[in-house]
Amino acid sequence: MRNAQCPMRNAQRAGVTAAALLSVMASEEFRPKPFNLQARLLLFACDIVRAAQFLHRHGAIARSLSYQLLDAGTSVGSNAEEADGASSRRDFIAKMRIALKEAKETRFRLTVCRRCDLLDQSFDGLVKESDELVRIIGAIVHKAIRRQKGGEST
Repeated sequence: MRNAQCPMRNAQRAGVTAAALLSVMASEEFRPKPFNLQARLLLFACDIVRAAQFLHRHGAIARSLSYQLLDAGTSVGSNAEEADGASSRRDFIAKMRIALKEAKETRFRLTVCRRCDLLDQSFDGLVKESDELVRIIGAIVHKAIRRQKGGEST
């Protein structure tokens, strides 16, 4: 992944602390959300990697959760990418349903980590983003199913 897409490496080279970078990145003014879902999911995956790195340094339980969060949080985007290249509407729906399940799992794990104070308030934006992505992907799946049942073309 390029440094521009995951700015943590550049910040580390410049001597910026992870907490300072995350607090700036969490602000809505710093990074507007892209309209393209794949781009938004890429940014989300990068944020999940940073959250996993943060958790990994905070004890055995947090470390264990970091692996689970990393698996689920990064697979949301990869499953959506697969759906984008689906061979049929049925295949698209199946792959987007998997992306939705992974997004819901990620949201749940982030909420658990936040409520147990394994993640600090600087990650509240990530928890909110996970909820928004669940809603967006859920709407996409729902609409695709409705179209499939109705026989509409795309």
